Amino acid sequence: MKTLGIDIETFSGSKLTDCGVYRYCEDPDFTILLIGYSIDGGEVSVIDLTEPNADTSDFEKMLYDPKVTKTAYNANFERTCLAQYFGRYCLPEEWDDTMIRALYLGFPRSLDAVGSAIGLPEDEQKLKTGKALIRYFCQPCRKTKSNGMRSRNTRETDPEKWAEFIEYNRRDVVTEQAIRKKLSYCRIPDDEKKLWALDQRINDRGVRLDLPMAETIVKKDTEYQKPVLQKAKDLTGLRNPKSVPQLKRWMEEKGFPVDSLDKAHIEEYLKTCDDPDIREALKLKQKMSKTSVKKYQKMLDMACKDERARGCFQFYGASRSGRWAGRGLQLQNLPQNHIPDLDIARQLAKEGDTEMIDMFYGSVPDTMSQLVRTAFIPSEGRTFVVSDFSAIEARVLAWLAGEDWVLDVFRKGGDIYCATASQMFGVPVVKHGINGELRQKGKVTTLACGYQGGVGALINMGALKMGLSEEELPSILAKWRDSRPKTLKLWKDVETAALKSVRTGRTQVLPLAHGRSSLRFDCKTVDDDISFLSIKLPSGRRLFYIDPRPGDKVGNLIYKGQNQTTRKWQDLETYGGKLVENITQAFARDCLGLTMLRVTEAGYDIVMHIHDEMIIDCPKEDKDALDKVNAIMAQPLPWAPGLPLKGDGYVTDYYKKD
Repeated sequence: MKTLGIDIETFSGSKLTDCGVYRYCEDPDFTILLIGYSIDGGEVSVIDLTEPNADTSDFEKMLYDPKVTKTAYNANFERTCLAQYFGRYCLPEEWDDTMIRALYLGFPRSLDAVGSAIGLPEDEQKLKTGKALIRYFCQPCRKTKSNGMRSRNTRETDPEKWAEFIEYNRRDVVTEQAIRKKLSYCRIPDDEKKLWALDQRINDRGVRLDLPMAETIVKKDTEYQKPVLQKAKDLTGLRNPKSVPQLKRWMEEKGFPVDSLDKAHIEEYLKTCDDPDIREALKLKQKMSKTSVKKYQKMLDMACKDERARGCFQFYGASRSGRWAGRGLQLQNLPQNHIPDLDIARQLAKEGDTEMIDMFYGSVPDTMSQLVRTAFIPSEGRTFVVSDFSAIEARVLAWLAGEDWVLDVFRKGGDIYCATASQMFGVPVVKHGINGELRQKGKVTTLACGYQGGVGALINMGALKMGLSEEELPSILAKWRDSRPKTLKLWKDVETAALKSVRTGRTQVLPLAHGRSSLRFDCKTVDDDISFLSIKLPSGRRLFYIDPRPGDKVGNLIYKGQNQTTRKWQDLETYGGKLVENITQAFARDCLGLTMLRVTEAGYDIVMHIHDEMIIDCPKEDKDALDKVNAIMAQPLPWAPGLPLKGDGYVTDYYKKD
């Protein structure tokens, strides 16, 4: 089977970062400028499509030959653009994304960062001149007298730069092929390949948007914000009261210095501040800070001609765990809805009746924010079936550790927070009943403590906001740990196995509590210069840690990774509880992935999936769809015997948090 390595350069009147690749391709000015390709890693050819007699026939024949494997770095871009250009769909099953191979191994996402991290020689790394060339040839330019009032640059504009552009395209193919060769020792499991293809089809399918609603809200929010901003200016005398530094200085001058003006801190200040001007300024700041309302504008930016948003999911978005990340609309980070009478609020928003919204719900921006989910709607004549895994991480962690009493609670349909509190305090706990006040303590510890978290983790999870005092947190933590001895043992066993494999280079097998599965730890050096610690999950997928070595602290492990804040490639540290977190979240992701494949095989169209929840675009006449999907969610997994899974869901005419 031949392999066709591809990299393309394109032009569009739309900005890719604003609208995403699917809308980008629909722009009237969209075209492909250059196609660089290599057959079986050989010499790179570049087709210059701006030449009058450019011949793409041989390339097109290979592109649509099912016997040829197509590869690219971030293949979704090439697939989508080439399908638009040639007018024929590119089957994702025929493609292999080299970026996913890099992410699977724990390397960074961008092409240049990967080339540097794996140590490619200079002549195989991505050219540094690329960004300037992309800006020059791939984006519209501002019309000026000096450039003859042209709106774009072409090869005729600057032949020397165009020659550099062709070399840049050629080098990208060289870099991608070098990365692919360097990472050839990595075998992506077959189920992962199937899941990537499904991910591509979900991105291709997209989800329908209520564009009239989005347009009305964007218009009304603009109108609403103008007097709010003016009122804040009049009150504070500031040129820009939206500016956090300016507002902080103003508050300090008023005798009320603050450390932060984020949502949580503003709510706290409103409880303690007596100054009416400062209170009013904080309330105005709240109204001006509803950035989630901007998601409606993003919907308008990303909407394709058929009113669908596409390309909202990034496969392997989270390092190691492999969980999806959001792109564009950031569906993994949608505001929740808690307002009553959602149908009425939604109708008022569609009508643009901000006066009634203000009267009924008290805050126009907050109401609009809570309605964001409801702007995602089913296709014509269809409905949404929404189903999610109930408390999936808590179930998986208990299964991995062998905490049988926790698993029994799930098998019997009990409330895990009540059961946890009961186990901790030795008394019966019933939600809204006997000892019901202890449920919050069971909840916060269940959410915060499963991965070796301490008092800080309890606070970060909202323990103090739940009414718990800081003084009682150490005692609560101790009681939770006393109730989960097998979980504590799992932290230690995983830490010991990982460090022993790193120190000795020998495989360590950690049998799981039920005796029918195990975690396998391997530490190997590849190509004489890259070493990995891998943890093989029961599903067959592996988690990778690059250049692992024991840390200075007892039980700590150091490895190379990308700092999620600075994006720098640097040393990171981990330990038993953190490794268990990676394993648990990866395991939960594999549960969702296999279930998504099963739901698709049953004939259902997934349009969104958010954390552990699936949203399915379903014909209205399929009245039993929810029961069927929930039944699929509860099916046992071949590599997780005895893991109790359960799907909870609902049917709705628009997406919401039920």
